[in-house]
Amino acid sequence: MELKIVEERELKPLNGFLMLAVMILGSLLSIAAMVVAIVILAAEEGSSDPSNSILSALLLVVGFLAWVGFSIGFCGLKVVHPNEAKVFTLFGKYYGTIKEAGFYHINPFCTVVRTKRPPAKSAAKTQAVPDEGTGSVAILTATVSAGPSAVSLKVQTLDNGLQKVNDVLGNPIIIGAMVIWRVVQPTQAVFSVENYYEYLGIQTDSTIRNTARLYPYDVFDESDNGGVGHEKTLRGSSLEIADTMKAELQKRACAAGLEIEEVRITHLAYSEEIAAAMLQRQQAEAIIAARQKIVDGAVGMVEGAVGQLSANQLIVLDDERKAAMVSNLLVVLVGNRDAQPIVNAGSIY
Repeated sequence: MELKIVEERELKPLNGFLMLAVMILGSLLSIAAMVVAIVILAAEEGSSDPSNSILSALLLVVGFLAWVGFSIGFCGLKVVHPNEAKVFTLFGKYYGTIKEAGFYHINPFCTVVRTKRPPAKSAAKTQAVPDEGTGSVAILTATVSAGPSAVSLKVQTLDNGLQKVNDVLGNPIIIGAMVIWRVVQPTQAVFSVENYYEYLGIQTDSTIRNTARLYPYDVFDESDNGGVGHEKTLRGSSLEIADTMKAELQKRACAAGLEIEEVRITHLAYSEEIAAAMLQRQQAEAIIAARQKIVDGAVGMVEGAVGQLSANQLIVLDDERKAAMVSNLLVVLVGNRDAQPIVNAGSIY
């Protein structure tokens, strides 16, 4: 069966202070009417004229009904705090929503739709488990000051904890994200989903997993993943990928009347079982890159030295002597250790 979407209707209730004064005055007048009726009935007891007794009895009944009505009317007084909203139903049907803070009076037979509380702030974060198929439970780090009958419109924070996923290259990684969100459609939030806190947590977990699987943690060369290069990586393009997560999560959160303000990746690392191996790989890549730069610089320096010697005609060297000099210079420039000079006192020939 298709879910019925309830269209939000904002109420324009009566001023609560004015209605409070009216109900207090009406209650006092009704009590006074009942007292007067009782006094008249007591005074007319045994009288031969029943007309006064009938009027007194009628006044007593009217006064009692008025007192009951005004007493019930006190139940219609509602207080709405700043940045909160209350959703009302009347005999099982949607009645309206109040978003503006203040003291109001509505139909006393209306009831407030109660929302479930978010998880406690003091709950500990759940660490990622070794099984890739299970992840940590989303934990809300924000507390809601309003009671369970109010929908908070404040900006709130969802800490998704740490979860273990595989990137596009199949490497297990640990990733965590933070979501900043708020309720923009309180009616949709309470009627479209059972618990919008839990709904957002599950959708956040799913969105982060599905998005992280589309990108590699890092790409060292184009030979990774069959020679297909990637424009974005989780480590190098975290802001762009976080924006992608935000757009995907917003599509899912619209069903609950929520707006995603921001998504940010708070933790990103290789899983423990491959962290040491990937660290060695990164170190090897850094060493290779440094060696390549050293060799390029050494070749340039040797080429410049040989060219200057030949141009200035300081020393005339044949090809064999040039090869020996180039070899010695490269060994000195590229070697890890300091060169040990050897002084040749004789002829080089």
